[in-house]
Amino acid sequence: MKKSLVIGAAAAALAMVAAASGASAQSWTDNTSVSGRIYADFTNLTTKTDGTQTGTSNGTGFDVTRFYIGVDHKFTDIWAMNLTTDMGYNSGTSNVEVFVKKAYLQGTFNPALIVRVGSADMPWIPYVEDLYGYRYVEKTMIDRKSYGNSADWGIHALGKLGPNFSYAVSAVNGGGYKNPTRSKGMDVEGRVSAKFGQWNFGLGGYTGKLGKETYGTTTYHDAERLDAVAAFTGDRLKVGVEYFNANDYTQVLSADSDKANGTSLFASYRLNPAYTVFGRVEQVNPSETLATDKKDEYYNLGVSYTAFKGVDFSLALKHDENSTGGGHKTVSDEIGIWSQLRY
Repeated sequence: MKKSLVIGAAAAALAMVAAASGASAQSWTDNTSVSGRIYADFTNLTTKTDGTQTGTSNGTGFDVTRFYIGVDHKFTDIWAMNLTTDMGYNSGTSNVEVFVKKAYLQGTFNPALIVRVGSADMPWIPYVEDLYGYRYVEKTMIDRKSYGNSADWGIHALGKLGPNFSYAVSAVNGGGYKNPTRSKGMDVEGRVSAKFGQWNFGLGGYTGKLGKETYGTTTYHDAERLDAVAAFTGDRLKVGVEYFNANDYTQVLSADSDKANGTSLFASYRLNPAYTVFGRVEQVNPSETLATDKKDEYYNLGVSYTAFKGVDFSLALKHDENSTGGGHKTVSDEIGIWSQLRY
């Protein structure tokens, strides 16, 4: 049912493109491009809680974790649109689900003002993903620990302010692209960034109710997050650090208040045009007030191989040690091959 809805949405969007452009079926495609991205892995995963193997995902297997199909169309030099679908496995329902990740109308008025209406990239997570470079191996820290969304429904503005500075700001529903429902108000996320040669600096923030302020529901706090990143992205060496500090991300509906923070260090070095070594280490403190013994420590280490443009493979090890409180600990170790295909 969900697949048919997405296919129908894509067909309707293409029909609108043709009608809006006033062109025939043979000519409107001249300004339309189709892209795709697949994240897949073949790995062995072991998860233990307090030393005892737990979970249903243990073992060796092949997974397609993400499958994006994007359609871009340019109406005029100002107006364009994008439709991007997202397919992934939902462990809660044991089903492969298809969503509309991005669906927006874009107006490019000048380099300093680009406006998107609909579901589009949020200011922070995609920016850090570009600096990190290994999203297909693992999500970045904010995304991995669910302290933000990569895309959401709302109004988005972005642009470049001269040769060195850029910005992005979004007013969104707050529930993420998988949950387009509205609430009483809208959340706001923003970022300002600077690039000087190969040095990149970003500062961002978020505030809102995460889409939970519906009529009849009492909320006690705003979820707030402060972000910072600094990275050197050279031709061969990339190294960076990301930090966040959050208030009440898990406490919007609770009278109690809590804080969280995290730091992520990442680096990669290109040995030659085909091979690159990379690694990342991070620590997240999810509850600095209510459960101070909770902690998440994560690292990955690997070597990537670029077969040709758009196709990458990584042999890697991932380790995640999650102290859940009360002396309990869940440890996950995964080793195998991760890959991405882009066209």
